[in-house]
Amino acid sequence: MKKILTCLIVLFGLMQAVWAADIMPQNVSLKYTATLGLYQASNEITLYKEPRENAPIVHSIKWNDKEVFPESIKFSDLFVVFIPSKELALMAVTDETEDWVEVIYNNTDGSKGWMKKDDPYKFLSWLNFYNMYGRKYGLYVLKGAPESVNDMKTSTEDNSQVVARMNLPKFIKLHAVKGNWVLVSVSDIDEQPKTGYVRWRADNGVKYLFPAIK
Repeated sequence: MKKILTCLIVLFGLMQAVWAADIMPQNVSLKYTATLGLYQASNEITLYKEPRENAPIVHSIKWNDKEVFPESIKFSDLFVVFIPSKELALMAVTDETEDWVEVIYNNTDGSKGWMKKDDPYKFLSWLNFYNMYGRKYGLYVLKGAPESVNDMKTSTEDNSQVVARMNLPKFIKLHAVKGNWVLVSVSDIDEQPKTGYVRWRADNGVKYLFPAIK
């Protein structure tokens, strides 16, 4: 009986861990880089073929912090960032009008649809997203980023002077976002304070650094 109870407790704990698992980008992605930013999704998502309410419905999705309906959709496909404890569920935006956003609802195959904004402030351009969350939580380097991302420079030019280099940074503090560059200070394995500009994004939209939301 004790063994059965122990197994049930362990199983429940594992299920809780899965339910509560945060979703954050870990690797550099070459998929769907032409995005404008992120939109905070409500718990009921209705997606249309075009940005008008009489357009054909592409998909209807409901979700809570434990599951998605229909079950064929995964949290990792639906959201770029999903942190239940912060009620943060962000979808990638590929187009925008005054009242609508076109979002990717399947990050595996790129399926997308138009969603009517329920709050204009829920849309964050990438620059606003990095300014808001990067300043608060710092940044981290995505796996697969080129080595050149670690070069800290004097200005936002590829050919500008390298003043320092990030070596296994413990914390990357964001000071400013300027185009595809960020001004950062780092504490890393060298234990020497370093400040300079690094690329957070390539010119084609591929991201190398991401806010370390916790």
